[in-house]
Amino acid sequence: MPIAKTERQGSVLSLRGDKVHSMGGSSLELELVSFQKQVTDRFHELCSVGSDDFLSLSWVRKLLDSFLCCQVEFRIILHNHRAKMFKPPLDRLVNDFFERSVKALDVCNAIRDGIEQIRQWQKLLEIVLCALDHNRSLGEGQFRRAKKALIDLAIGMLDDKNSNVPIAHRNRSFGGNNTRRDYNNNQQHRSLGHFRSLSWSVSRNWSAARQLQAIGNNLSPPKANDHVPTNGLALSVYTMNSVLLFVMWALVASIPCQDRGLHVHFSIPRQFTWAAPMLSLHDQILVESKKRGRKNSCGLLREIHQIEKCARMVNELADSVRFPLTEEKGEDVRQRMKDVSHVCETLKDGLDPLERQVREVFHRIVRGRTEGLDSFGRPR
Repeated sequence: MPIAKTERQGSVLSLRGDKVHSMGGSSLELELVSFQKQVTDRFHELCSVGSDDFLSLSWVRKLLDSFLCCQVEFRIILHNHRAKMFKPPLDRLVNDFFERSVKALDVCNAIRDGIEQIRQWQKLLEIVLCALDHNRSLGEGQFRRAKKALIDLAIGMLDDKNSNVPIAHRNRSFGGNNTRRDYNNNQQHRSLGHFRSLSWSVSRNWSAARQLQAIGNNLSPPKANDHVPTNGLALSVYTMNSVLLFVMWALVASIPCQDRGLHVHFSIPRQFTWAAPMLSLHDQILVESKKRGRKNSCGLLREIHQIEKCARMVNELADSVRFPLTEEKGEDVRQRMKDVSHVCETLKDGLDPLERQVREVFHRIVRGRTEGLDSFGRPR
């Protein structure tokens, strides 16, 4: 039996997960409900991970995958109903979304730089691992080399915690092929200045916190006089705006970047099916940021915490050794190196795929905006 008109409207307006029968719902309504369900399901999946995986490299990759999937479905909706984009109020709402998307591009560039910073910390940990390899006899020279790498690591991470402005500046973006320096040559002889010279692609006074505030500025659910004339499309634009803001905020929370800040206000009405999991994730991240040992961290990424933990334990061990090493102390070193090896392998396997995903997010945002402006017949 066909669904009554009032019921069809309710399924879009309340969005409580009611299924729309294919014979009763219009094509537009089915697309809009499908999009809301996609966002809801994705964020429920992100909420369902265990504490050991939350804010890990694999979780952040899942977050970006969720964004990409939602963005694809959103682009299809805009494409299928592009004629409505020319009419107010949808033209204004879509244009605002494109402007927010442009602001997200800088965040992507800053996150890419942050991933590069983590990669440098990984390489310093690998020096420690190589110096204290259990297959070789351990003497003062090996421990001195490990200590030097740990000092460089501590200074590098401390500098990222305490400084809002990077020491060095590079203009680099996802738009072209960037020449990557050879980090493997004479790594243990580098000065900190050389280590930091790989830094940031955003301007010196750029602020992740301010950029997030700009993305979230004036973001509010569509009013009735916006929702009804657009047949529910306004709600999809608001939903995608909220997804964009949350994903960029979570990236900034997780990855080192310039002038990090988590004080972004999320005011999402709970009647939307995706609001509960999104707000739950927001609260969980804030709780994590307030934990002892994480308040002053340069990033909430689980692997960053593991780097700090391994560095601290190995440093304490190195300070306590006496030569020649006793068998018991040698066993302690071997156990610590297992932990370091595990962290290095996790970073080695996870950073490159994460960087590729951030790059894909960047390009998808660019393509989506270009398609939208082409539909409006406006210059890019």
